[in-house]
Amino acid sequence: MRKIDVRQARARAPWLLLAVASLTLAGCGGGSMFGAGSTIGNATSAGGDRFGQLFGSNSQQPGEAPPPAQEGDLTCPSVSIRPGASTYAVAAPGKQAVANDLRYQATITRTARDCNLNAGQITVRIGIQGRVIVGPSGAPDVVDVPLRVAVVQEGVSPKTIATKVFQTRVQIGGETSVPFSLVGEDLVYPAPSAAVGDSYVFYIGFDPQALKPEPRAKGRR
Repeated sequence: MRKIDVRQARARAPWLLLAVASLTLAGCGGGSMFGAGSTIGNATSAGGDRFGQLFGSNSQQPGEAPPPAQEGDLTCPSVSIRPGASTYAVAAPGKQAVANDLRYQATITRTARDCNLNAGQITVRIGIQGRVIVGPSGAPDVVDVPLRVAVVQEGVSPKTIATKVFQTRVQIGGETSVPFSLVGEDLVYPAPSAAVGDSYVFYIGFDPQALKPEPRAKGRR
């Protein structure tokens, strides 16, 4: 009888579940979906325990309703995953991130937020947990995961109030599925008036464009 390679079987299992999703996400390497004028922010890698210590039970899974606000607490916008930016799929060079050409894929599994009002400014900490799954084409030992947070005032014409990129480095090693967790800090925006405060939302998602170097300024001849 032919012996089964356990390592190969383990490597195939995770990406089979993601192959269909990758077909619709192959174009995720396009332009930013969060608006211009962004900056690179501070991100602290955080294990599950630190994530829990920082935010307690004030966290949610994608699509889950945010925890109820306590009486007297500062209103902190809910967190939503930006449509089209919920998954980060990376392909082999010159290929599309589908089927056997998928190197790895990252997803968001849980989020949390914490707001602090001081002198008319709101300072936010955003917690993000996720997972990187290795595809059949194989991932490098270390991968950089770019995540963007945007404060958006929803309405007929949505307005981006503030936006910032946070990056985290994930050690893959020989694993096929690796969790990651980070806390993005120092996102600051002006406190909204009571009339529009309920229309504010924190949008988060992957932003591959954030990993590309800034274009060099053209010098004079």
